[in-house]
Parts: sequence; C-alpha cells; structure tokens
Amino acid sequence: MKENATLHPLTINEERLSKMLKALGNPVRFQIVQVLAEKQMCITGEIVELTNLAQSTVSQHLKVLREAGLISGEVEGPATCYCLNESNIRWLKNQIGAWLPQCCASDSDVNCC
Repeated sequence: MKENATLHPLTINEERLSKMLKALGNPVRFQIVQVLAEKQMCITGEIVELTNLAQSTVSQHLKVLREAGLISGEVEGPATCYCLNESNIRWLKNQIGAWLPQCCASDSDVNCC
C-alpha cells in the first residue's frame, strides 16, 4: 500500500488545485498559458514556433495542461486550436485568492524569520 505523504487526505478541490498548480509549475506550460491568455486562441503550430521545441514535446505539454483542465482544444481541419478553459481558470483564480486565509491578511510587513 502506498503511503500518503501529505499531512491529511486532500479534498477533491485541493487535489484539483494541486494538479493545476503542478501543470503550471513547468516554465514552458506556464508560458503557453500566458500566450493563450494574450492571443485568446492558438493553433498548435504557432505554439511550437514560439517555444522552439519539437512538435511532440509541445503536444505533451498541451496534454498536461488539458488534463489539468486549464486549456481546451478543438480540431480544425489538420490542426488543433487551443484556448484557455475560462471557467476553470476563474475557479483557479478564486481558489488561489481564498488559499491560506490566515496568511497575509494585514498590510504589515512582519516577517517571522
């Protein structure tokens, strides 16, 4: 039986948030999301050109982002057109805003260390 390394079992929302943050933890995927936010939509080939990575590598990054629920893809002829999954991005932003409510509530710059 695999031991759970966390302090307590994560809730479904914590698991979802963790998966999204893990996907964004890779610099290439982070930048892909930024590009999609800026352009509103992008064809896979355009993303490949922006990254200077192989098509297969970009496809793997897109797969991780899609599985995390951050992007959606739609086949248009021979290409796939990607865009942000807006409802999931809104959910992510709300979760981050609500995360660690006891931390940083005041405007003071008190450091513990």
